[in-house]
Amino acid sequence: MKTLRIVMLITFAFSFAQVRAQDEESEILITRDSGPDPAAIKLTQIAAGFTRPLFVTHAGDGSNRLFLVEQVGKIWILKDGLLQEQPFLDIEHLISPGALTQSFSEQGLLGLAFHPDYRHNGIFFLNYTDRNGHTIVARYRVDSAEPDVADAASGKILFQLSQPYANHNGGHIEFGPDGYLYIALGDGGAANDPLGAGQNLQLLLGSILRIDVDGAAPYAIPPDNPFVGDTVARAEIWAYGLRNVWRFSFDRLTGDMYMADVGQNQWEEINFQPADSAGGENYGWNVWEGNHIFAGGNAPNHASPIFEYSHAFGCSVTGGVIYRGTTVADLQAVYLFGDWCSGRIWGLWRDHELAWHADELMKTSLPISSFGEDEAGEVYVIDYEGALYRFDPVGS
Repeated sequence: MKTLRIVMLITFAFSFAQVRAQDEESEILITRDSGPDPAAIKLTQIAAGFTRPLFVTHAGDGSNRLFLVEQVGKIWILKDGLLQEQPFLDIEHLISPGALTQSFSEQGLLGLAFHPDYRHNGIFFLNYTDRNGHTIVARYRVDSAEPDVADAASGKILFQLSQPYANHNGGHIEFGPDGYLYIALGDGGAANDPLGAGQNLQLLLGSILRIDVDGAAPYAIPPDNPFVGDTVARAEIWAYGLRNVWRFSFDRLTGDMYMADVGQNQWEEINFQPADSAGGENYGWNVWEGNHIFAGGNAPNHASPIFEYSHAFGCSVTGGVIYRGTTVADLQAVYLFGDWCSGRIWGLWRDHELAWHADELMKTSLPISSFGEDEAGEVYVIDYEGALYRFDPVGS
């Protein structure tokens, strides 16, 4: 198997090579001696028959259910390994018509995040593009009488944004370890960032937002957001200079944030934000594409990617997660991600000098639309053509 191996020294400093866990007798592994063995890892199909699946996650409520998002507006539950007959939620009537009729679209139902206290309050959030193509983030509740069915009438819009084009809508939402909701917004679409959104802090496009959904209605701004009080920047912005983040995630043990930013013509990139960041990082677009000058100009507070790959290896990065499960021990502390076009899956890891390495783990035939994890930290891969796979050890 051809292996792409790139080493990048990171510029931020850690005073430790391992982070001590809350249990003082254990340590969180963040560095490794070497990469995982590709020959010891396989993908096992868990379910199939979905229509343009885009995301899989869990509710964090102890039920061990998997929730799978279809772009066409449905969310399905896998319970004890079995696909339930009735969808958890169906909002097909709310989303962009193109997501229902086209073989490929960047619109539709794009994101799902469960409130950190979902076990008690039954609240979850969706990110979708509506029938006018606008980005919507809405709050929903589970049916009080049926835990496997959402209350479709409970939806309340808390954030909406007009989208100038049908592509680069971002769409991922996730709660950080701080309890705030993070929202990925692309640069608005077309090509080359015609709006200049990536470097314009007065626009929400091209950014990661951070909002407090438990504060004032419809949401509050966390007081420690980096641009609070800045008269030339939007206070919701947490990080910017992003073209179209297609999935970000937080390491469930360290709180570090990983963002996969889809490139323009030549370079795909993975960006990193350490858990102790105060926010405000500028990831460079469109001054930079990866580590390469694109439009040129000034990108203040520029944070370079920790990994990039050229279009010789794919054409559109799909972000993943840090493996923190137990089934595949050799994947511990490895960030798993892939490419939509080539079907390649890589593992990104740090050595004891805190240098980043990337190893190609497998080359599949899948259009990889997403990665996700269950409550136990096991990692899944979604095939846009309709199937769900799990990382397993060879021989299992």
